[in-house]
Amino acid sequence: MLGTMMLTLVGNATNCQVVLSSNSGVDSSQKGDYLSLGSDGLAVCVSLGAWIAGGVSGGHINPVVTICMAIFRDFPWRKVPGYVLGQLIGAWAGALLVFANYSHAIDIVEGGKGKRSLKTGSLFGTYALDYMPAANCFFDEFLGTFILLLVVFAITNKRNAPPPRGLIPLVLFITILGISVGFGMQTGFAINPARDLGPRIMTAMVGYGSEVFTYRGQYWLWSPILGSVCGGLCGGLVATCLYDTLTYVDPKSPV
Repeated sequence: MLGTMMLTLVGNATNCQVVLSSNSGVDSSQKGDYLSLGSDGLAVCVSLGAWIAGGVSGGHINPVVTICMAIFRDFPWRKVPGYVLGQLIGAWAGALLVFANYSHAIDIVEGGKGKRSLKTGSLFGTYALDYMPAANCFFDEFLGTFILLLVVFAITNKRNAPPPRGLIPLVLFITILGISVGFGMQTGFAINPARDLGPRIMTAMVGYGSEVFTYRGQYWLWSPILGSVCGGLCGGLVATCLYDTLTYVDPKSPV
């Protein structure tokens, strides 16, 4: 829970600082750019989350990682519901703290106290660019999460020159940096259902209303959740077949 809270706390705060500061009523000059938003900010927050939770819970901070570890490795299924719920609550809490901190700047950008729209709601959840068709949105999230899980399985393979356990967050930093540079523009690369759904629930609760869920025919479900889950499962499957068949020796693996 703490790891995922750190993920959204730093990630959403980065979005807010960069985007809100572009409004002259908030600040005289913009504080950051796309590199701050998609690359450095989110790569840093994933690394921090993994460092915080790594020694205690394995540093999953992502329901897709938890589910794939249960399917393809020996992570106990009985722990999956608690992990996923904790990740969702942590993401919700982190986003709520950021909203409380930036609520006055959000009022200025929205044009009045208490006014809320997806213009600032997108600082917390992910929303696709207007030209993106539904299938492409799904595929974008699929590819990003596929890469993430492929790397996660690779760096936890003892026969694949893995990094020391304490440096795994650094590898995740590089991975998220790469994904954000290549796949960050079109859908905001959730690649983590909790990182999107937790903040989305928070925005619905603080005045953004049902629009955050009805947007583009329940976009929240079929792109950041189903796209991420399907991509992660395929990434886990490919990695399991590759490493278990060719290099990885683990009698607990189903393949």
